[in-house]
Amino acid sequence: MNQSCIDCGVIACNRKNGVEPKPFPAFCPTPGLHEEMDPSSEVFEAAMKEYEDPQVKRIMVAAAEVEFEHYCKYTRVEEVMEFARKIGAKKLGIATCAGLIRESRMLARILRANGFEVVGFSCKMGSVEKHTVGIPDSCEQIGCCMCNPILQAKMLNAQQTDLNLVVGLCVGHDSLFMRYSEALVTTVVTKDRVLGHNPAAALYTAESYYKKLL
Repeated sequence: MNQSCIDCGVIACNRKNGVEPKPFPAFCPTPGLHEEMDPSSEVFEAAMKEYEDPQVKRIMVAAAEVEFEHYCKYTRVEEVMEFARKIGAKKLGIATCAGLIRESRMLARILRANGFEVVGFSCKMGSVEKHTVGIPDSCEQIGCCMCNPILQAKMLNAQQTDLNLVVGLCVGHDSLFMRYSEALVTTVVTKDRVLGHNPAAALYTAESYYKKLL
């Protein structure tokens, strides 16, 4: 098995101020990143170079400041608004699942009450039947109209939004939306119909109620 960070129980890379660093596991990539002869060091240098881009640096600094200034104080919605302010995003786009229109309406109401211009588009806009793009007829048992994340992205691109927010797009549809969005994207709600849009619950209960996952 090819071990990497997801197999770590030490997290020695996340060093604390004034605390003696823990030893890195044998498979840890961190030591190699700092060794010139290690192939991964080139990847490390290439990644770090990207932060020299003024726009990338601005986003990275804003994200770090939001985390620090409101750590365990702000909800996700509040963090999104603060992040938007810090990067100068005034026009926000919402790419919403049709099943979460109610939540998106409330999100838009909150954003507008806080001074943002907001526009959003539903995944079902256009009412295109699923077979049009080659989706099997069997999938129409839960509805004949396809989700259209590419159209959502292009509609928001046309609106020249500064930051786009994902609200409950299906797995894979969210991937396509992010691929085609010209504006930066962040997620407000991750869909999980079974767990009330809290997918982490399956991880917390994987050794008990959701043991079937293992």
